[in-house]
Amino acid sequence: MSSSDVAAHERILVPMAIEHAQPGQPVNVSPLGPRLAGEKTVALFKSDQLEVIRLVLQAGKALPPHKVPGEITIHCLEGRMAVGADGTRHVLASGQLLYLGGGVVHDVTALDDASALVTIVLQPPGARS
Repeated sequence: MSSSDVAAHERILVPMAIEHAQPGQPVNVSPLGPRLAGEKTVALFKSDQLEVIRLVLQAGKALPPHKVPGEITIHCLEGRMAVGADGTRHVLASGQLLYLGGGVVHDVTALDDASALVTIVLQPPGARS
Protein backbone atom coordinates (compact mmCIF):
# COMPACT_ATOMS: atom_id res chain seq x y z
CA MET A 1 0.00 0.00 0.00
CA SER A 2 1.50 3.33 -0.99
CA SER A 3 1.74 6.11 1.56
CA SER A 4 -0.97 8.06 -0.30
CA ASP A 5 -3.29 5.00 -0.23
CA VAL A 6 -2.74 4.63 3.52
CA ALA A 7 -3.38 8.32 4.14
CA ALA A 8 -6.60 8.32 2.11
CA HIS A 9 -7.83 5.12 3.77
CA GLU A 10 -7.18 6.48 7.25
CA ARG A 11 -9.00 9.76 6.47
CA ILE A 12 -12.08 7.78 5.41
CA LEU A 13 -12.19 5.23 8.23
CA VAL A 14 -10.25 6.54 11.20
CA PRO A 15 -10.46 10.29 11.78
CA MET A 16 -8.34 10.28 14.95
CA ALA A 17 -5.31 8.37 16.17
CA ILE A 18 -5.56 6.31 19.35
CA GLU A 19 -3.15 4.04 21.17
CA HIS A 20 -3.17 0.68 19.37
CA ALA A 21 -3.33 -2.69 21.11
CA GLN A 22 0.00 -4.46 21.54
CA PRO A 23 0.70 -8.08 20.50
CA GLY A 24 -0.82 -10.46 23.05
CA GLN A 25 -3.12 -7.78 24.51
CA PRO A 26 -6.84 -8.78 24.59
CA VAL A 27 -9.25 -6.26 23.07
CA ASN A 28 -12.96 -6.16 23.84
CA VAL A 29 -14.99 -6.14 20.61
CA SER A 30 -18.37 -6.93 22.19
CA PRO A 31 -21.37 -4.96 20.92
CA LEU A 32 -21.45 -1.47 22.40
CA GLY A 33 -25.19 -1.59 23.10
CA PRO A 34 -26.49 1.62 24.69
CA ARG A 35 -23.04 3.25 24.35
CA LEU A 36 -23.12 2.93 20.55
CA ALA A 37 -24.57 6.40 19.91
CA GLY A 38 -21.66 8.09 21.72
CA GLU A 39 -18.80 6.04 20.27
CA LYS A 40 -16.52 6.78 17.31
CA THR A 41 -14.61 4.64 14.84
CA VAL A 42 -11.22 3.54 16.22
CA ALA A 43 -8.24 1.60 14.93
CA LEU A 44 -7.72 -1.27 17.36
CA PHE A 45 -4.32 -2.22 16.02
CA LYS A 46 -2.11 -1.84 13.00
CA SER A 47 0.95 -3.81 12.01
CA ASP A 48 2.98 -3.87 8.80
CA GLN A 49 0.56 -6.37 7.25
CA LEU A 50 -2.77 -6.02 9.03
CA GLU A 51 -5.11 -3.38 10.43
CA VAL A 52 -8.24 -3.97 12.52
CA ILE A 53 -10.77 -1.18 12.99
CA ARG A 54 -14.01 -0.93 14.95
CA LEU A 55 -16.20 0.97 12.53
CA VAL A 56 -19.06 2.89 14.16
CA LEU A 57 -21.75 4.49 12.00
CA GLN A 58 -25.01 6.10 13.07
CA ALA A 59 -28.15 5.26 11.07
CA GLY A 60 -28.05 6.92 7.66
CA LYS A 61 -24.34 7.75 7.81
CA ALA A 62 -22.07 6.34 5.12
CA LEU A 63 -18.51 5.81 4.01
CA PRO A 64 -18.12 6.93 0.40
CA PRO A 65 -16.84 4.52 -2.26
CA HIS A 66 -13.19 3.68 -1.67
CA LYS A 67 -10.77 0.77 -2.03
CA VAL A 68 -7.66 -0.67 -0.45
CA PRO A 69 -5.11 -2.87 -2.22
CA GLY A 70 -5.44 -5.77 0.24
CA GLU A 71 -8.32 -8.07 1.11
CA ILE A 72 -10.82 -7.00 3.77
CA THR A 73 -13.51 -8.47 5.98
CA ILE A 74 -16.43 -6.57 7.48
CA HIS A 75 -17.97 -8.33 10.49
CA CYS A 76 -21.16 -6.62 11.65
CA LEU A 77 -21.19 -6.63 15.45
CA GLU A 78 -24.53 -4.84 15.96
CA GLY A 79 -27.20 -3.07 13.97
CA ARG A 80 -27.44 -3.43 10.20
CA MET A 81 -25.33 -2.01 7.40
CA ALA A 82 -25.43 -2.13 3.62
CA VAL A 83 -22.17 -2.72 1.77
CA GLY A 84 -22.04 -1.95 -1.92
CA ALA A 85 -19.38 -3.82 -3.92
CA ASP A 86 -19.10 -5.00 -7.53
CA GLY A 87 -22.58 -3.73 -8.37
CA THR A 88 -24.20 -5.70 -5.54
CA ARG A 89 -25.65 -4.41 -2.27
CA HIS A 90 -25.16 -6.74 0.71
CA VAL A 91 -27.12 -6.12 3.91
CA LEU A 92 -25.19 -7.31 6.95
CA ALA A 93 -26.92 -7.90 10.27
CA SER A 94 -25.33 -8.57 13.65
CA GLY A 95 -23.09 -11.64 13.44
CA GLN A 96 -22.67 -11.60 9.66
CA LEU A 97 -19.32 -11.23 7.89
CA LEU A 98 -18.49 -10.14 4.34
CA TYR A 99 -15.16 -10.82 2.60
CA LEU A 100 -13.98 -8.57 -0.24
CA GLY A 101 -10.94 -9.07 -2.43
CA GLY A 102 -8.19 -6.49 -2.68
CA GLY A 103 -8.83 -3.47 -4.86
CA VAL A 104 -12.64 -3.83 -4.78
CA VAL A 105 -14.37 -0.45 -4.66
CA HIS A 106 -16.92 -0.54 -1.85
CA ASP A 107 -19.09 1.76 0.27
CA VAL A 108 -20.83 1.23 3.59
CA THR A 109 -24.13 2.73 4.80
CA ALA A 110 -25.58 2.20 8.27
CA LEU A 111 -29.24 1.15 8.09
CA ASP A 112 -29.42 1.30 11.89
CA ASP A 113 -26.89 2.56 14.42
CA ALA A 114 -24.21 -0.06 13.80
CA SER A 115 -20.68 -1.19 14.56
CA ALA A 116 -18.44 -3.61 12.71
CA LEU A 117 -15.00 -5.12 12.95
CA VAL A 118 -13.11 -4.29 9.76
CA THR A 119 -9.94 -6.26 9.02
CA ILE A 120 -7.65 -5.03 6.24
CA VAL A 121 -4.65 -6.81 4.76
CA LEU A 122 -2.19 -3.96 4.17
CA GLN A 123 0.36 -5.93 2.16
CA PRO A 124 -1.31 -8.11 -0.44
CA PRO A 125 0.51 -11.35 -1.43
CA GLY A 126 3.55 -10.55 -3.52
CA ALA A 127 3.80 -6.95 -2.27
CA ARG A 128 7.20 -5.72 -1.26
CA SER A 129 7.96 -3.74 1.88
